[in-house]
Amino acid sequence: MHQAVCHPSSRQVTAAFADVAKYYGAGVDICPPRCGNRKGVVEKANHSAAQRWWRAVPDHLTVEQARSGVDKLALRMDERRHRVDGSTVTVAELATGEPLLDLPVRPFPAELEVGRAISPQSLVSFRGNFYSVPPGMPGAQARLVHRLGEDHLHSVTAARAVIAQHRRAADGAGQTVRDAGHVITLERTVRPPT
Repeated sequence: MHQAVCHPSSRQVTAAFADVAKYYGAGVDICPPRCGNRKGVVEKANHSAAQRWWRAVPDHLTVEQARSGVDKLALRMDERRHRVDGSTVTVAELATGEPLLDLPVRPFPAELEVGRAISPQSLVSFRGNFYSVPPGMPGAQARLVHRLGEDHLHSVTAARAVIAQHRRAADGAGQTVRDAGHVITLERTVRPPT
């Protein structure tokens, strides 16, 4: 989901983005309106890295060779010269004067929440795997919540009550992760005891 950084009309940083910036110790400088040249320089640098270089990479390159090419491009871009306060400096020299803070141990606690239809087998899909939910809700929508940096996936109701929790399988593994209680209940529903 796209999250705006600021409100265009007021140029105020959104509360959600302010929380992220504060967590990582970053400042937010919003470009003034009608300042195309300033924005254009950044966009042109991004275009060079993302489009010109990437499109010219031969298909047969290994990951290491491609990384080497990106490193060479970054060095060339670092050697660009700018005038700052009457002095000519390179991008690399500017960056040296602005050391980065250490990253927090855990990522910002953002949550990814998606809706998924529950299958007749009481399963919901998430990033290439299937996870069980309590039986009896085929066709209903489940809300799946994954918090960044955590290993668990939660299935929740509209009121955010947790109906199932599973340890996440690796994305795209094609695994089916079931809760033993869900399996027993599903079997009793399909084949009632005699």
